[in-house]
Amino acid sequence: MTPSERIKEEANALGFAAVGIARVSEEPVREHRDRLDAWVDRGAYGTMAWMARDPARRADPRRVLSGCRSVVCVAMNYYTDQRADERPGYGRIARYAWGRDYHDVLMPRLQRLESAIRRLAPEAGTRAYVDTGPVMEKAWAQRAGIGWIGKHSNLVSTRFGSWLLLGEVLTTLELDPDAPAEDLCGSCTLCLRACPTDALKDPYVVDATRCLSYVTIELPRSGEAVPVDLQPRLGNRIFGCDDCLDVCPYNVNAVPTAEAAFHPGPLALAAPLDALSAMTDADFAAAFDGTPVTRARHRGFMANVRLALGNVLGRLRNDSPDSSESATTARRR
Repeated sequence: MTPSERIKEEANALGFAAVGIARVSEEPVREHRDRLDAWVDRGAYGTMAWMARDPARRADPRRVLSGCRSVVCVAMNYYTDQRADERPGYGRIARYAWGRDYHDVLMPRLQRLESAIRRLAPEAGTRAYVDTGPVMEKAWAQRAGIGWIGKHSNLVSTRFGSWLLLGEVLTTLELDPDAPAEDLCGSCTLCLRACPTDALKDPYVVDATRCLSYVTIELPRSGEAVPVDLQPRLGNRIFGCDDCLDVCPYNVNAVPTAEAAFHPGPLALAAPLDALSAMTDADFAAAFDGTPVTRARHRGFMANVRLALGNVLGRLRNDSPDSSESATTARRR
């Protein structure tokens, strides 16, 4: 077996659903830098200042790991076939946050993959990341053949649809690369039309300042309020948004994950807004510890809950002749 084949075999044994290898060279680095610069120039990163910090380094793994020659990209399927309770009075949490925090699931396995690479080549340098380092992981995953960046700016796979979480190991080893994935979006614009805030006005470019994932996760975390014009569009979303992912035609092929860590807890599928609105900081920690929801912090999450509850009550008042009807009453019907 070649070193590339042995690394892929190890990745598969560690439970990764997909693995591919990209060669680091001037062509992809320049392409990724151009893409990042165009996005930063739009100011589409909002409060995520780290995305605009040192774009040359973020686009080039050789500036992150000296002598980097290859990027080993991995992905885990997080799709489960359960459906969230969408009745009035319940909040919606993005699917990726239904189970355990994916950083805690992927990183230990990536570290074991690093160890396997060093056993294979003791002189090799390595560095692993799961969504926390200065690496354009979706761009490299496309280059490694795992999937392509769709018009909603997320990775799409013919095998797993839109439901993949990514990680990577940078290495100084020169490995055999995989063929880049072909963009199969074609003329489809379902994800663009599904966005409730027009954050996807242009294909392949997301304006984070209008994206409800950013608005319900990063914005509350920074202590900033949700813009008034976006508050009604929040609907019942209290953490993240899956609208552009849900409509992707390639999800027809999605199969439920075998990873138990991504199976939803009880509040993930049925999050009663009136009960959540009374959560103390201790309640929040007890309910969501170890899940991605803690990223919004208690204060930010509660702000989302209050807005969602207000949207539900406002809709009920508009739909019902009894303007005093509450979300609780509606749920008891």
